[in-house]
Amino acid sequence: MSEAVIVREARADEYELIGELTVEVYVAGGLVSAASPYVSTLRDATGRAEKSELLVAEIGGEVGGAVAYCPPGSPYAELAGPGEAEFRMLAVREKARGRGAGRAMVLECVTRARAAELSGLRLSTQRNMDAAHRLYERMGFVRTPDRDWAPAPGVDLLTYALAL
Repeated sequence: MSEAVIVREARADEYELIGELTVEVYVAGGLVSAASPYVSTLRDATGRAEKSELLVAEIGGEVGGAVAYCPPGSPYAELAGPGEAEFRMLAVREKARGRGAGRAMVLECVTRARAAELSGLRLSTQRNMDAAHRLYERMGFVRTPDRDWAPAPGVDLLTYALAL
């Protein structure tokens, strides 16, 4: 029997771990170069916690992943429009993959957006994140190509939205 995934707010004593696991997942997954200036943003879990709702997926007492839920007004919300939330920097450690951590964190973001009576939840994802795309689509997110964007040259992001 697999262990339950518990999604909860990150604790301050976990910020360093969250920053490192986010960098690890993005660099190892080929999503960002270790030399990219974005690595410092990924590592700054303290900043994310101050400017968004930093959530973790805990499995068996260990942090298996993290995500930043960005409600309206969060400076981390780059894509969301009025009445929408966004989530960013979803990262699941290798050993936690296939155990429902990613899905559980996305569901918590959906739950928070619905509780706030928002109209939608948005996200950006890289083209090569096929497993993530399948997860989002199974959860009801739809592609919004009119909102696709590039935060830096050569970094083309696809966008998805879930109507609430």
